[in-house]
Amino acid sequence: MLENKTVILGVSGGIAVYKAVELLRLLTKAGATVHVVMSKNAQEFVTPLTFQTLSGNPVHTELFNLYQEQEIGHISLADRADLFILAPATANLIGKIANGLADDLLSTSVMATKAPVLVVPAMNSNMYENPLYQQNEKKLAEAGYQVMEPATGELACGWLGKGKLPEPELIFAAADAMLTAKDLSGCRVLVTAGPTREELDPIRYLTNYSSGKMGYAVAAAAAARGASVTLVSGPTSLQTPYGVEVVPVRSAEQMRAAVLECFAESDVVIKAAAVADYRPARRGENKIKKTADEMTIELEKNPDILSELGTRKQEQVLVGFAAETESLLVHATEKLQKKGLDMIVANDVTAEGAGFDVDTNLVRFLFADGKVEELDLMRKEQVANRLLDQVAELWQAKRQ
Repeated sequence: MLENKTVILGVSGGIAVYKAVELLRLLTKAGATVHVVMSKNAQEFVTPLTFQTLSGNPVHTELFNLYQEQEIGHISLADRADLFILAPATANLIGKIANGLADDLLSTSVMATKAPVLVVPAMNSNMYENPLYQQNEKKLAEAGYQVMEPATGELACGWLGKGKLPEPELIFAAADAMLTAKDLSGCRVLVTAGPTREELDPIRYLTNYSSGKMGYAVAAAAAARGASVTLVSGPTSLQTPYGVEVVPVRSAEQMRAAVLECFAESDVVIKAAAVADYRPARRGENKIKKTADEMTIELEKNPDILSELGTRKQEQVLVGFAAETESLLVHATEKLQKKGLDMIVANDVTAEGAGFDVDTNLVRFLFADGKVEELDLMRKEQVANRLLDQVAELWQAKRQ
């Protein structure tokens, strides 16, 4: 968790410096206090004023600066850090640290810290593949630094290959995971998320308003807490969470097949997907043409995946979601009992700030023993962690 933590963001020179600005915004939004250290070359791409404005703290650039040394200094920076992030980390910076060299404020601060260090490389693909660079990266990993794998794609130099700085959201997730207690270590978690699509014909389908945000938040938080996470996802526009294996599906039948394939090997199953209850009885082979003034579509029931899991479960913790528009507790309690769940997350999707395609949620946790916990309106990431607090207890109790 990054809230109330002190993060030192080390920025070295490269075109990817602009992404460090967005990373800084994510860190401060999460409640972290961020101090930025910039190399001389980094200042050629983005000015220190940009980072100072967003962090609310002076940006540190010079090793021999009497004011900075008196107020903070490289040793003080290193000592106060809960986490040190190097993003982007150039081949030059990684080479210096790997070989014990410290000739500027950034390299000196990293060498002096005892905090965990996240290294996020960004460079030309040929440089990344150079065996000398690979040796340096291996040295860092062996010394206990966490090194992220760069992304693959079109680089600023025009090359296509591996070496791009990962997206800020993924770097943020990796940083958050480094400071999160691993209370789900060894736990295999299966999460479902998003809507399903039930096709009428090759270009039309029935679906719902689910964005997948709640399920993706649960998957990301579980991975950060040390779980091995598989996310079975309906169609969404969301980025794959850091450290999570995603199995993409479209229909309820496909989701059922994917879930059943993973179920027996799972310790915890969290069904956050909004699965369509019905599908068209017949799918048109071609586009259905507009002819009569009215058209009747015959629907048939989709399989009830959650009920099936409830009858199959052995020692798994099974969690469901209930999105309702009326009689929330009545319907959620009925679903909890009827489907053999350990707990259910209930929310009234008509409430302001709750429900589909928003970043917040207002939920209640209902448990098999009759206990009910009501949460305040909070970000879905916070809801996910509150949910996993309960899941961790249920999992540990079943293990014992």
